[in-house]
Amino acid sequence: PRHIEIQVLADGKGNAVHLGERDCSLQRRHQKVLEEAPSAAIDPELRNKMGQSAVDVAKSCQYSGAGTVEFLLDSGGHYYFLEMDTRLQVEHPVTEMITGYDLVVEQIRLAAGEQASFQAACTQPRGHAIECRINAEDPETLAPWPGLISEYHPPGGTGIRVDSGIYGGWKVPSEYDSLLAKVISHGRTREEAIARMRRALDEMIVTGIRTNVDLHRRILAHPDFVAGRLSTRFLERLRSQRTSPPA
Repeated sequence: PRHIEIQVLADGKGNAVHLGERDCSLQRRHQKVLEEAPSAAIDPELRNKMGQSAVDVAKSCQYSGAGTVEFLLDSGGHYYFLEMDTRLQVEHPVTEMITGYDLVVEQIRLAAGEQASFQAACTQPRGHAIECRINAEDPETLAPWPGLISEYHPPGGTGIRVDSGIYGGWKVPSEYDSLLAKVISHGRTREEAIARMRRALDEMIVTGIRTNVDLHRRILAHPDFVAGRLSTRFLERLRSQRTSPPA
């Protein structure tokens, strides 16, 4: 199956919209590694159907704020409710990139009781976005790797966004999640978003500790990922194959 989640915004007064889906199928130990929007497996008809289901969930409990309704999607196009996360997700930037909404601002406005700026559901995504979670961990064993960052150089350029708070000289603690940065690419097509992310990962420098940047390079180079053939077992297959990135 694929792990598909729908971003919703609701004001608690019966008004709610969805902002399309995110494909979060690439996971290890049930922890997301890479997310993208829109999903390569979802057409406009299924997007509207799943989006309406997510909106119905939000309205049924008079939900207020930004939230995410999560589903499993099988190969036959049938989807099954998992849970609702009543908060912004780590991967919310990919939705921001394809909709133009600032979800942090929208959540604050809704919490303050103000009129939200959203008017309609996201029926036509604007391009494609991918997010790579850069973690302080060994790219092969996935063991956490705390320590001192000696040098940090984030990528840049057209269509690249980096959300992070790290810097050279900062010590990665062992007491918290291993997430160091989120690298987000946006392109007019999925192919362009992939190409921009590959370039961004090649530009990124984090020394002094190990990170999973090489794992992301392997993911982006894999023919199944390029073709959009994803499932929640993808990373298990990738690690067993030990595919190397192209030279």
